[in-house]
Amino acid sequence: MGLIGLGDNDFATSTAPRDVVRRQYLASAAGDLEALRATLAPDVEWTEMAGFPLAGTYRTPTGVTSAVMERLGADWADWTAHDDAYVVEGENVVVLARYTATNKATGKPIDVRVAHHFTVRGGLIVRFEQFVDTALVREAMRP
Repeated sequence: MGLIGLGDNDFATSTAPRDVVRRQYLASAAGDLEALRATLAPDVEWTEMAGFPLAGTYRTPTGVTSAVMERLGADWADWTAHDDAYVVEGENVVVLARYTATNKATGKPIDVRVAHHFTVRGGLIVRFEQFVDTALVREAMRP
């Protein structure tokens, strides 16, 4: 199911940087990887922070969803990125957010503050960089 059913048509087709990023969060929360890939540029650079379990830079929409979203879903129950506040300046969108989830192997929950920096051009996310307290995430992974 696409995200068009989740809001008005203007939001679903808007190329405004904030709207594109918001659609990415909604798609992620819904587990709609097709809709999430639709927000990403073909040459996207998606960087998970050093120290994070999935640290590295991933490219292509399919590369991002398979290396990040699908792996998070495999290792964590109810992984959700909650987008709490947006700061927008031109093509730059910074989102103050938090992750909530429960590690499937340990049963330990997380509720971790994060910041995400997106660059949006031509209605697509061309770059993403994550900032998170990786120690809290890793602690939930320890038995």
